[in-house]
Amino acid sequence: MAGDNFLYDIYERRLAARIDPATVPRHVGVILDGNRRWAKSMGFGAAQGHKRGADKIEEFLGWAEQMGVRVVTLWLLSTDNLSRDPAELSPLLDIIAHAVDELAETGRWSLRLVGAVDLLPEPLAERLRAAVARSRLPATDAPESDGKAGEAAAQDRRMQVNIAVGYGGRQEIADAVRELLRERATAGASLEEVAASLSEEDITDHLYTKGQPDPDLVIRTSGEQRLSGFLLWQSVHSEYYFCEVNWPAFRRVDFLRALRDFAGRERRLGR
Repeated sequence: MAGDNFLYDIYERRLAARIDPATVPRHVGVILDGNRRWAKSMGFGAAQGHKRGADKIEEFLGWAEQMGVRVVTLWLLSTDNLSRDPAELSPLLDIIAHAVDELAETGRWSLRLVGAVDLLPEPLAERLRAAVARSRLPATDAPESDGKAGEAAAQDRRMQVNIAVGYGGRQEIADAVRELLRERATAGASLEEVAASLSEEDITDHLYTKGQPDPDLVIRTSGEQRLSGFLLWQSVHSEYYFCEVNWPAFRRVDFLRALRDFAGRERRLGR
């Protein structure tokens, strides 16, 4: 067993060394799938699978940070998941909240909530908002000004981590259009004027991920080969990598293989 671990470590180091930093994706989206399947295969209950999957998150973010990824979006809970049996959903929500609390406490990453937070139970929503707020850099000691928070954000060079909870791709686009219409209506524009001037950029600027680059690479674990609505608008030019391993068993070498595969693709970006 020790010999196998030694060979594995050598292989992992060589694989990492062969990945050109220039080819590392700026933004990686991850569909964390397979918690329940992993639990079933191990003879555990679903909650234990979700807990093991949550424990994997900080480790994964460390790998991404080491390789130079700038933005990671983690899909932890979909809008469809909210209709699950309360007996499973309630402990899952608590596990997610605890995981986000722990990520915030590390201080290593800047967190952002990505999803229809208003669809979540209010205590959970407030707990997630508070964790995200704790993860942000404090404002500078300069005199109070409207740009103070923006200046602090601009100085934040840490990896950005999007926490997708209560997330659905269609919901995101609908929310973006709704926010855009409200904004234009407040400015006095008519529906006809909005329709005449509406552009793709307008919608992009109102997505949950506004201000961030689109994902270059989307990884889904557990062997499922579909996006299930993840980052529908943003992933139009993304590369997809489907991994057979269930999320709780996902290893650094699996991540490195995804990066190697990404580096070997010819990205035409629609051209």
